[in-house]
Amino acid sequence: MAPDLRGAQWRKSTHSGSDGGNCVEVASNLYDQLAIRDSKNPDGPALIFTPGEWSAFVTSIKTGTLGA
Repeated sequence: MAPDLRGAQWRKSTHSGSDGGNCVEVASNLYDQLAIRDSKNPDGPALIFTPGEWSAFVTSIKTGTLGA
């Protein structure tokens, strides 16, 4: 079952460019989950993470162990 993202309050990542091009948006106001989407395709799919999954994902990026 797909999560209900109708109440999501999307904001651009601080790491996204200001030219309106390649932007990532995050919704962190959702109960017990975070959602990530491509701002160029707001009606497209979103990646959904629990807080623990998001923390592990970010840590693996920072440590260079993503996919290892």
